[in-house]
Amino acid sequence: MSGHSKFANIKHKKEKNDAAKGKIFTRIGREIAVAVKEGGPDPNNNSKLRDVVAKAKQNNMPNDTIERSIKKAAGDGDAVNYEHVTYEGYGPSGIAIIVDALTDNKNRTAANVRNAFSKGNGNMGTTGCVSFMFEKKGQIIVAKEDYSGDADELMMTALDAGAEDFSEEEDSFEIITDPDAFSEVREAMEREGIAMASAEITMIPQTWGELTDEKDIKSMNRILDLLEEDDDVQDVYHNWDMPDEE
Repeated sequence: MSGHSKFANIKHKKEKNDAAKGKIFTRIGREIAVAVKEGGPDPNNNSKLRDVVAKAKQNNMPNDTIERSIKKAAGDGDAVNYEHVTYEGYGPSGIAIIVDALTDNKNRTAANVRNAFSKGNGNMGTTGCVSFMFEKKGQIIVAKEDYSGDADELMMTALDAGAEDFSEEEDSFEIITDPDAFSEVREAMEREGIAMASAEITMIPQTWGELTDEKDIKSMNRILDLLEEDDDVQDVYHNWDMPDEE
C-alpha cells in the first residue's frame, strides 16, 4: 500500500510531539486518570493502566511523573472527572475525520472542535457519519532500525500471542490485533525485549482519500494543527493519504 509508511507517519508525529512534550504529558496524564478510575491504581491488576504506562514510557515521560499521576488519580477525591467524547466530521473534499477527546467540559470541547473544522473549511457531522469507514484495531509498529532479529520470528511471536495480522513495510513491521487482544500481544513483545516504535489502539481507515489542491491541503493541515493544539483532544484519526515528507 503506497503512501502509508506507518513508521514515517509515526516519526513525523513524534517530531511534532517533541516540540510539544508538555501537551503529550498532559494528555497521557488524563489517560492515566481515566484508567485508574476504571480499574484501580495497580498496573499489575489493570491492563489498561499498563498500556497507558507503556505509552508514557514510549513518549519519554519520566517515571516519577507517571507515579505522581497514578497517585493523584488514586488518592485525590477532588480529582477532575474526565469524560470520553468522540466527534466525527469531514475535512476538505470529504476527507473523514474522527476526534477522540477526554474533557471536563463538553461544551468547551465541542465548540473548539467545531471551530477547528470550520477554520479548515470542513464541517462536523453526526455520530456515525464517518466511523463506519474505519476499523478499531490494536496496532503495533516495530521499526526495522530498532530490530535486528528475524522477521519470521517476530511474526510468530506476534501471532502466537494472539495477533490477527502481520505485515512487512519498507522501514517497519506492522502487527494488527483485535482491541481485546492488544494488551496481551503488546506484553508478549515487551517480554521478548522487542522495541516498539508505537503501540496503541487506533482507528484504521478502510479507504483512503487524496488531496491534490494546494488550498485543500493547507485547509486540512489547519484542521489537524488546531486539533493538535487543543488539550482536550487525545487522538485524531483521518483517511487522508498524506504525501510522504522528505
